Amino acid sequence: MTDGDLHDPIARLDAARRRIRALGPAVVRGEPWRLSPDIGVGPEATWGPPEVLAHVAEMVPFWQGELERVLAIPESAPLPRFGRTAEDPLRIGVIARDRSLPAHELLARIEAGLDRLVLRLGQLTPREGERRAVHATRGERSLLEFIDRFLVTHLEEHARQLDDLLRQPG
Repeated sequence: MTDGDLHDPIARLDAARRRIRALGPAVVRGEPWRLSPDIGVGPEATWGPPEVLAHVAEMVPFWQGELERVLAIPESAPLPRFGRTAEDPLRIGVIARDRSLPAHELLARIEAGLDRLVLRLGQLTPREGERRAVHATRGERSLLEFIDRFLVTHLEEHARQLDDLLRQPG
């Protein structure tokens, strides 16, 4: 992705959305899924389809909210903080809560969140995309860089993860 170019991230989000959408029927057919005993961030943590879907359903609106929060801050203000880390207790708590929802509900939430996100990204101006913020571990970056890492690449990774989980025997 080049600075100021929002077409590539939107196309990549749509491709990841289509991949998750295509996997949806297999996830629904596989219910009920066994819930993972450890969904934290340690080496023992494992995620199955319920955890992946619960995370994607919560992460899309979370990161869009972070984007909106930064854009609402005057450009003359000090650089705002942006995002969270994997250890965020609210993130883990939402995944723990929502992984027990039926897959069709999580898939619908993902679809609705991506609808809103793609629409909003299509409205961003190049100047807005260049706004800067500071992440706790990644440091200072433009919103376009954050969009690429925390939304686009992250969604692509979870689409692959879900595909890999569904290919595993049993």
